[in-house]
Amino acid sequence: MTQHVGELTPPVRLMLTPGPSSIDPRVYRAMATPLVGHMDPWFKGCMDETQILLRQIFQTENRITMPLSASGSGGIEAAVLNTLEEGDEAIVAVNGVFSERMYEIATRASSKVIKVEAPYGKPVDVEDVRRAGKGKKIKIIGFAHGETSTGVITGIDSYRKVADELGALLIVDTVASLAAVPIDVDKQRVDICFSGSQKAISAPPGMSPITVSPAAEEIFRKRKTKVQSWYFDLTTAMNYWGKDRLYHHTPPISLIFALREAMRLVVEEGLEARWERHRVNQLALIAGLEAMELDLLVKNPADRLPTVTAVMIPGGVDDAKVRNQLLDEFNIEIAGGFGPVKGKIWRVGLMGYCSQKPFVLLFLSALEKCLLDQGFRMANGAGVAAAIRSYSQVETGAAVSR
Repeated sequence: MTQHVGELTPPVRLMLTPGPSSIDPRVYRAMATPLVGHMDPWFKGCMDETQILLRQIFQTENRITMPLSASGSGGIEAAVLNTLEEGDEAIVAVNGVFSERMYEIATRASSKVIKVEAPYGKPVDVEDVRRAGKGKKIKIIGFAHGETSTGVITGIDSYRKVADELGALLIVDTVASLAAVPIDVDKQRVDICFSGSQKAISAPPGMSPITVSPAAEEIFRKRKTKVQSWYFDLTTAMNYWGKDRLYHHTPPISLIFALREAMRLVVEEGLEARWERHRVNQLALIAGLEAMELDLLVKNPADRLPTVTAVMIPGGVDDAKVRNQLLDEFNIEIAGGFGPVKGKIWRVGLMGYCSQKPFVLLFLSALEKCLLDQGFRMANGAGVAAAIRSYSQVETGAAVSR
């Protein structure tokens, strides 16, 4: 029996998740433009523009700077597999699911990978990394700048110092932080930095921007064995994105159109203005959550990632019921926890297009309704009122500084 499949009509959601985030209407328009061939001369010009924008956002002059046709996890794989060979020594700092993923990938490339851990909700102490590498020939140190699973940010500069001491390359996962948090690849001397298109850049999922320093390129050239993955071998992939434009694979043309437009909007806004917008909106969100007597997983304000806020689920409140009500009644999607914090936290994303005052205030009022329906008591309107006060303080401070 033939089953009828109707027209595709997805619901319109406000995606306050840790990714993907909702995207600007201009990005949708770019994605809906006519398709061209991936070897078309016009498209080669579009590729050039995409790389120009990527270098501006990464703040780098690196030759190898391109979007991989993959999710952020593909960026992890490319960064690790291109640098490590069997027997190489590596350190991966693990404080969540995605830094754990980097460790797992590294163990498939080498048998000598050291895991340095911290509890969920905290960054890995760089002194622990220094001790772990003492007296060893460490080839790479890898960590997540923004750990999406817990909402923790880890400083880059102290890790760069330790990498210098150990003579190691520094690999930084900026999937949840690029275009929302200050990152300067060249000044901070990050050797391999990768991200994802679907988070603070606010493009559709499916692309992983990556940039590689000359020092890392040199390591690639000195490999004794081929990269385990043909697809993620950056030297061959760069033959397509480099000046020769040699065929490597058929990239997702429409996703590149969308990524180009999303990055154009990032540059149009200005990196510093965008970083400040993310900071201010998270401060307002946190003020509102705390006024509602909700606790946060990340206790130290300095360790909080501006794009993802991990909220402890209060006792007696059903995790799934709240998230389903937000979806069904308000068209708002947030995420639960996974791994060791499954059922213990909600993860609220304020990324790129979604990091806006109206969305913060809407979410806080919607969350209050869902919690009240489950019998959780708080002062009426406390969350929204606290967020408004937070915004007012920022606006007053800005007016005074002018």
